[in-house]
Amino acid sequence: MAAQDVLGQTARLASSSALLQVLFRVITFGLNAFTLRYLSRELIGVVNVRLTLLYSTVVFLAREAFRRACLSGSAKRNWAKTINLLWLTVPLGVFWSLILGLVWLHLLEVPDPSVVPHYQAGVVAFGLSAIIELLGEPFWVLAQVHLFVRLKVIAESLSVVSKCILTVTLVILYPHWGLYIFSLAQLLYVSVLVMCYVIYFVVFLGSPEATKKSFPVARVKALLPSFVEDETFVNLKEARLTWSFFKQSFLKQILTEGERYVMTFLNVLNFGDQGVYDIVNNLGSLVARFIFSPIEESFYVFFAKVLERGKTVKDQKQDDVAMAANVLELLLKLVLLIGFTITVFGYAYSQLALDIYGGSMLSSGTGPDLLRCYSLYVLFLAVNGVTECFTFALMCKEEVDRYNFVMLALSFIFLCISYFLTHWYGSVGFILANCFNMGIRIAHSTHYIYHYFRESTHRPLTGLLPSPALLLVYIISAVVTAFSEVLFCCDKGWMARLIHISTGALCLAATLVVMFCTETKLIHFVRSQFLSRYLKKGT
Repeated sequence: MAAQDVLGQTARLASSSALLQVLFRVITFGLNAFTLRYLSRELIGVVNVRLTLLYSTVVFLAREAFRRACLSGSAKRNWAKTINLLWLTVPLGVFWSLILGLVWLHLLEVPDPSVVPHYQAGVVAFGLSAIIELLGEPFWVLAQVHLFVRLKVIAESLSVVSKCILTVTLVILYPHWGLYIFSLAQLLYVSVLVMCYVIYFVVFLGSPEATKKSFPVARVKALLPSFVEDETFVNLKEARLTWSFFKQSFLKQILTEGERYVMTFLNVLNFGDQGVYDIVNNLGSLVARFIFSPIEESFYVFFAKVLERGKTVKDQKQDDVAMAANVLELLLKLVLLIGFTITVFGYAYSQLALDIYGGSMLSSGTGPDLLRCYSLYVLFLAVNGVTECFTFALMCKEEVDRYNFVMLALSFIFLCISYFLTHWYGSVGFILANCFNMGIRIAHSTHYIYHYFRESTHRPLTGLLPSPALLLVYIISAVVTAFSEVLFCCDKGWMARLIHISTGALCLAATLVVMFCTETKLIHFVRSQFLSRYLKKGT
């Protein structure tokens, strides 16, 4: 497949995934607002922090390394051995579910049954849901490598909608069920997700469309583990790369979910405060994560397909190098400007957003400071996602192994900083520690990118330099909206709030106008790659 075709399909995958994430976050946003009025903060804290951490840890440790190794390289490979390797995620998931389930049941503090009933059933259900989801891993990787955009959108949309409908129904009818509600909803979510992929491939394989596309798997039976005499069960190169990524994934999970591990294992916050933190965290990431995560996930596939892992820039096809460098530069500029926008306007509108969303329970106390700090953290998330996306797609096995030692040291430092900052600044300390963590990771990735392109004429890191005019507009907008918040928000009535909102809207409009005038290359990239199919439909 030509690099230009890969770019086009990758951009469509990212934009579709972004729209999907909008759906996820809007539904989660509304669901949290709804459940706040029916359930206790303690119950929400246990579900969204304690049990979700169990599920995400099992899934991440069991499949992340396999995904990174199997998504690398060409779609033309010995898929029987790749599928065999991917099925190893299931026994690995069973192992982690049993080990971590025992820890969650017997070593961690058990919530008060009168406030959070059926905790043991919740642990079993969330551990089981992780194993069920891993059953669909071979199907997911096949779909991702071959850029089956609609399949992913439909599968994840149906699973999320099903989960939310069941949750809302049970909360209204049986609020006393406690964790039974979220356990059943979680099991339904993963079951629908896996069944969508299975049903699709059962129908697709052997069809004229599959034959036309020369799909490498001909029968459904080929998606199951298989043994071939006189051949290894798995591709040894992929297996070694998986082991390298596995050592890294354990550390990355600590860095990604570090604050939740500190909350869970060190008891620095009670379950109620954990619930508030999680609600604010979801609100803070509402805009950021539905854009950055799809971009990182999709363009990892792009870079891994266009450039060959482990080769220097001189040994690659120079046309592909030029395209990859240009795309990386524009992606960095795109996420940087999104991050700047959220940071600048998030600071002045955090208290108002929390007051509208959850009332005084969220807008008083540390809630606004939490969201303001999270707005800054979004900027770090934005840059780190793209820089690590490129770095992990190009690192050879030896470089991945060396980076594991960096991650080990960083994990230890991060946990220590999280613990002390939380004692000094409360839940705000978690976000400050995350900013430090992301800053170090960005420094490592940008150093790798600079070194990689040093012997070429391409300088993609210039994407981290916005135009002076746009930077000036951001500064002016930050000052104006901060003064507006002091004068009009948030206890002076709805008319004052509308004035504050109008001030922000005018500043945002001015920022966008300057952005369109100064970042013409970026605007063309977004229109041609991300919005092309939507613009065509409208014309």
